[in-house]
Amino acid sequence: GLAEPTAGEVRILGLDPRRDAAELRRRTALVFSNPDAQIVMPTVAEDVAFSLRRERLPRAESAARGAEALQRFGLAALVDRPSHDLSGGQKQLLALCGAFVRRPELVVADEPTAYLDARNARRVAGHLFEDAGHRLVLVTHDLALAARCETAVLFAEGRLAATGAPETVLSEYERRLAC
Repeated sequence: GLAEPTAGEVRILGLDPRRDAAELRRRTALVFSNPDAQIVMPTVAEDVAFSLRRERLPRAESAARGAEALQRFGLAALVDRPSHDLSGGQKQLLALCGAFVRRPELVVADEPTAYLDARNARRVAGHLFEDAGHRLVLVTHDLALAARCETAVLFAEGRLAATGAPETVLSEYERRLAC
């Protein structure tokens, strides 16, 4: 919704981003490369609960969903910790937890492993690819991560350069790097 199309029609989850912006926001979640841009509450538990505020769930259901998500992301023992005192990997897991607790249909992840060590990058990727129930749009320069996708899209110089099977698109990317 930040830029309007100059031609054609855009649909995301069957919705027009201009007309159906509120519904689209309800059904999607964003994960940024820098989790500090996403974490807004003082403690881990409060940050996850904040993600559910717009759902208007009964208090018990909200607490149960939050606790389940914290457990799934390995953060249950950190509920009372200050959010911004976490390690980089823990912060990214908290950002993911806050996104996934909402049970989105679509997750858009922008370089979600960019600042992480190999162990935490693997954990984050595992949640993005293995947690069921959502579609994923992944923006990445990590070729191993891109290879796990069903379809890859390559942009070069502000234009769509290639789309298709990851092995084909990644080969095109490697070819362009060699030039």
